[in-house]
Amino acid sequence: MDLVLEAADRHLLTPYVYPTGWPEGEPCRQLLSLFVITNLGALALYLLFGTLSYYFIFNHELKKHPQFLENQVRREICYALRSLPWISVPTVALFFAEVRGYSKLYDNIEDSPYGWSGVFLSMLSFLFFTDMGIYWIHRGLHHKLFYKRFHKPHHLWKIATPFASHAFHPVDGFMQSLPYHVYPFLFPLHKVTYLGLYIFVNVWTISIHDGDYRVPRFLRHVINGSAHHTDHHLYFDYNYGQYFTLWDKIGGSYKSPTSFEGKGPHDYLRKLREK
Repeated sequence: MDLVLEAADRHLLTPYVYPTGWPEGEPCRQLLSLFVITNLGALALYLLFGTLSYYFIFNHELKKHPQFLENQVRREICYALRSLPWISVPTVALFFAEVRGYSKLYDNIEDSPYGWSGVFLSMLSFLFFTDMGIYWIHRGLHHKLFYKRFHKPHHLWKIATPFASHAFHPVDGFMQSLPYHVYPFLFPLHKVTYLGLYIFVNVWTISIHDGDYRVPRFLRHVINGSAHHTDHHLYFDYNYGQYFTLWDKIGGSYKSPTSFEGKGPHDYLRKLREK
């Protein structure tokens, strides 16, 4: 995140926003800047990719499903917009620790003992590490001690749209993002790679709520896509994973998506039309 902060300081904040006497490296200034940048960035990612997905990928026929709520899209957006600033508070604390040099993020490929192969391997390990972390956090949020208070709001959306992707209770939203932020404190990661992965995970979160269940047949039981996550919203105790089905299979919570068996939401609507 320090790359984004440096760019903001250089092109906007130093010459136009902050007094010239307020040093760029001063902690209070960095915290304030990170809070604004994090919120604006999250809002831009959510609204931009959510809108593109909603209008160009999401099947609007799903809005005719009986479990699609009245004014649901507006309610999803409003819930997300209320939650994102609160989610950003602990997130900014972790970004601040990165900026202050406590993480293992590095600037140059030469700083990695493994060169470009290290960058590629770190991307894979990031995906597998965060997938594992999110699986167990997500599954824990379904425990009766936490579900009603923190995770149930996200399950209001049985037939989700892309805008449901960030419509979490703030505690729920931060806890499920925590593995992304913990990774660079444990393992070396290139700063640009981290920014790219941060954007990717936000887009992926939108994609698994987009109602587009198409996936290559040979990946159907490997990739945790929209079909898997739709069944999670509908049937509650299945498919907790984020990218892959590995941990659901290990944890005994894997369910073959009903959409792959001709029993999904689209099939239900088709049968209603045939009647």
